[in-house]
Amino acid sequence: MGSAEWLASLVVDVADFPKPGIVFKDITPLLADPDGLRLAVEVLADPFVGGDIDTVVGVDARGFIFGAPMAYRLGAAFVPVRKAGKLPRPTRSQGYSLEYGDDHLEVHRDDLTADKRVVLVDDVLATGGTAAAAASLIQQSGASLAGAAFLIELGDLGGRARMAEVAPGVDPHVLLQY
Repeated sequence: MGSAEWLASLVVDVADFPKPGIVFKDITPLLADPDGLRLAVEVLADPFVGGDIDTVVGVDARGFIFGAPMAYRLGAAFVPVRKAGKLPRPTRSQGYSLEYGDDHLEVHRDDLTADKRVVLVDDVLATGGTAAAAASLIQQSGASLAGAAFLIELGDLGGRARMAEVAPGVDPHVLLQY
């Protein structure tokens, strides 16, 4: 069994969550396995090693789980992109829609600057709403979006195309595709 197949075996399908008709990809068994978590972080970070990455941006909340250790591995800063109202200093805000409704993401205005090369990280690329909003926040700061990494891509939901509209030329690095 290859590493992708092994990581996929640690992801559990949960039917009808959070609403009927949705098959939720539960990554908590992967997170609970020290070797699985370590391998996922390493493989997510691999394409960016030696790429002069200054900052890893992790999206609230599971992007934090992968983003912080990726930043450590890359010798980069970690910047959280949070849901609205969670950050204490002045922020940039971006609205977006997702499978279950509408929301806003925010980042501190002074956490990302024009001289930074940034990698965006989250657990799942689905419809692309969250990823596109986070990419927009990075671009609003003037920073360069050098790449994006996701543990899982739900390919039939069009997230890659939506993200390409906001961040042309950024080809998301994905470990597991469904």
